[in-house]
Amino acid sequence: MKQRLNSYFFYLAFLQVTCFYAQDSLAVKASQDSLVVNRTQDTLALKPVEARLTEDMLRSGEVYVVDTIIDGQTYYKPGVKPAIDSLSIKNMEDQAYSAKVDQLWIEELYNNNLYDSIYQSVSELTYDDVEYPELNTDTLKKRLLELDAKTPFNVAYNPALESVIKSYLKRRRQSLQKLMVLSEYYFPMFERELDNYDLPLEIKYLSIVESALKPRAKSRVGATGLWQFMYATGKSYGLDVSSYVDERSDPLKSTEAAAKYLAKLYDIFGDWDLALAAYNSGPGNVTKAIRRSGGYENYWNIRNYLPRETAGYLPAFLATMYIFEYAEELGFSRAKPEFAYVETDTLHVKQMITLDQVSEVTGVKIEELQFLNPSYKLDIIPFIKNKTYTLRLPMYAIGPFVANEEQIYAFAKAEFNKREKPLPQFSESETKTRYTVRSGDYLGRIARKYGVRVSQIKQWNGLRSNNLKIGQRLTIYPRNSTSTPKKTSTTVTESTSNTSGGKLYKVKAGDSLWSIAQKHSGISVENIKEWNDISGTRLKPGMTLKLSKG
Repeated sequence: MKQRLNSYFFYLAFLQVTCFYAQDSLAVKASQDSLVVNRTQDTLALKPVEARLTEDMLRSGEVYVVDTIIDGQTYYKPGVKPAIDSLSIKNMEDQAYSAKVDQLWIEELYNNNLYDSIYQSVSELTYDDVEYPELNTDTLKKRLLELDAKTPFNVAYNPALESVIKSYLKRRRQSLQKLMVLSEYYFPMFERELDNYDLPLEIKYLSIVESALKPRAKSRVGATGLWQFMYATGKSYGLDVSSYVDERSDPLKSTEAAAKYLAKLYDIFGDWDLALAAYNSGPGNVTKAIRRSGGYENYWNIRNYLPRETAGYLPAFLATMYIFEYAEELGFSRAKPEFAYVETDTLHVKQMITLDQVSEVTGVKIEELQFLNPSYKLDIIPFIKNKTYTLRLPMYAIGPFVANEEQIYAFAKAEFNKREKPLPQFSESETKTRYTVRSGDYLGRIARKYGVRVSQIKQWNGLRSNNLKIGQRLTIYPRNSTSTPKKTSTTVTESTSNTSGGKLYKVKAGDSLWSIAQKHSGISVENIKEWNDISGTRLKPGMTLKLSKG
């Protein structure tokens, strides 16, 4: 009897366990079914109440989706970001802050305000006491002694020099920071040329006083370039000046000429301070000042007898040298420039070509080409027998240019053949536009806006330089309204029409933006990049490009 009871109780316990697991399995299955059915309605139903997110709990920058609505209250859940297939990327967006910095940097390259303010500060230099507690006199004296020990210039303390240094630090700090960034590109090439002629490397700071590192800077009396050569002086030191080229604006050639000139002046005076003064105002003015002073041969003793601008010249130079040499101690940053000199290279051109043609075939922005090649006045590189003209490019563009020279020059020649015809197609057009220059505008930006070239805008408006004034009115003949695209042959199977009436192109192996633009009349590389939101020049076989706006 006892044995039967034990078996009975064991059987009941077995049934309870079996029913429990069966019930739990059904509950899980029901829960899974509920999740499948209600995935878009109430996936939070099984979550704790505190996990639900209301609108006021959402964080900026995060992705959320609507999870459920309970009693009129909307609840959200974090969205899952889809994995991006690198081969399917079509719209590559730049980081907004960096893009803005790059844009401001490009605009600064073509802004002459910095040069004008430098020129004015030297010609109107004053020596009043300046309150600048961040730099005390004892520290300044100590650093000037250190600087004097490692340079052939007479870097002796005097109240006038202290006044200039403190004035620059107090009133020109932002300008000096910009110059330090630009100097990272120019100074390496300056140092190379100065070293070739055994000149003090500190002479590189003279270019800041002369031109504020603006290759196309032009003074009120016609001195031009980084080293401010007058026409006759530039010619006498081998700098070519013609309708197309002004080598006074060429960084390397003008630096070599400046080195030769300064070496000659030092041979004459035997003193670097007087050589710099003579560089600014001419040897005659320096010798007259020496005579008027009673025979003194020290700059500080003859300074009052020099022209006003030259009187402030050496103090400005020494102040600039001091600030650059002690930049970190004075709180300046050494930012990397857009281009480093060693990241560029040159090649000899074999045929006349324009910078905007180079821009089209290489993808390098026209503003960057103008910065790297400032000596070409009309953005045209001529080809003249027995003359050598060079094109400076970023290193990454040198290889593709050399590898495709024949096609590039053929393209340039075809372009020039078209231009040899008169321009009635532009002047007779009824769709010309009058554009009013606004703050922040420059020729490259306006050219891209209307799908034309910088050189065309300059030609249509008789411009000799890239300088624009706010409110200035320009005549523009937009590319889309002046060129009539040829009908694409139906045999071009890679070009098809899309539903919006435009054309699509499927990229093949070996294609480039330039080669695609050449296949379709009236379309430029910049058009393709704009219509497809492409920031670079690389293409991948199989990707589809729009060949029309919209």
